Amino acid sequence: MRIAVFAGDGIGPEVTAEAVRVLEALNIDGLELVEGDVGGAAYRKHGHPLPQQTLDIARSADAVLFGAVGDFSLDHLERALRPEQAVLGLRKELGLFANLRPATVFKGLEDLSTLRPEVSGKIDLLIVRELNGDVYFGEKGTRTLEDGRRQGWDMMSYAEDEVRRIAHAGFKAAQGRSKKLCSVDKANVLETSQLWRDVVIEVSAEYPDVELTHMYVDNAAMQLVKNPGAFDVIVTGNLFGDILSDQASMCVGSIGLLASASLAEGTFGLYEPIHGSAPDIAGKGLANPMATILSAAMLLRHSFGLEAEAARIEAAVAAALADGIKGGDLGGSAGTKEIGDAVLARL
Repeated sequence: MRIAVFAGDGIGPEVTAEAVRVLEALNIDGLELVEGDVGGAAYRKHGHPLPQQTLDIARSADAVLFGAVGDFSLDHLERALRPEQAVLGLRKELGLFANLRPATVFKGLEDLSTLRPEVSGKIDLLIVRELNGDVYFGEKGTRTLEDGRRQGWDMMSYAEDEVRRIAHAGFKAAQGRSKKLCSVDKANVLETSQLWRDVVIEVSAEYPDVELTHMYVDNAAMQLVKNPGAFDVIVTGNLFGDILSDQASMCVGSIGLLASASLAEGTFGLYEPIHGSAPDIAGKGLANPMATILSAAMLLRHSFGLEAEAARIEAAVAAALADGIKGGDLGGSAGTKEIGDAVLARL
């Protein structure tokens, strides 16, 4: 059980260190942690945000625990050398096609959401977003029309095998939860979405135990703030998933608690908190490591099938929060190591 640990930039090393402490405290037989450089830290050391030795470590691992990348002082570099390219490069090189982002309101934190407590308290959903297709990876460009006007264009497309692959990921995720899957598209306008819907319906025949519903993306955005408790698992494309997952994060109201997973075929995955590198508080011991710790729980669950160990970590985080251990992002004063200590004590 080999885990590549890529701490990255800013608060990445601080929060990742606490997640590593939690993993080591579980005393899992055969667990091996191997560190590598990514992002701005890698550029300064190796001249590239994703050096070959880091990629080799990732390819030899069973899972990746990722911190954060981003360094404003390197924004002058050409795009291919900027820290953020490490994430995109890993997605491409490792075949990470499915992004899983859970959004859950922990008991006692309902007031952190901008939604009414009786609404936010019911949020417990998972968004499964396709990562390798859509307008993000389609052909694009700018051109000049005959009348001299400039026009930008982007191609949105999905092949049926790409939709089928992410649909299976969505149905399998739903089987492990409340067996409800909502497929989000814009089939009333887009041919890409019509194919998406048709293929998802075809795949649903293999999962008779999962209730499948469909929703247009504009309605889904509305329902996320009106009745988010109605959702269990949402599966959607790259563009819609990018928007809806960020919206769901703000509905929860606590970005410092939100983990994510990016999965390849089989059991390999990259796991990371959704917050950034936060350079303004880096090195000060102020960052909340709970999202990274919860990402480690997702790692154990999805890449190694260790449900009991993952549940232990999540319960320890919930217990620490219930006891008032909160970072500055949650209105508290607990520091990074103090939060890590609290989770370990309850583990």
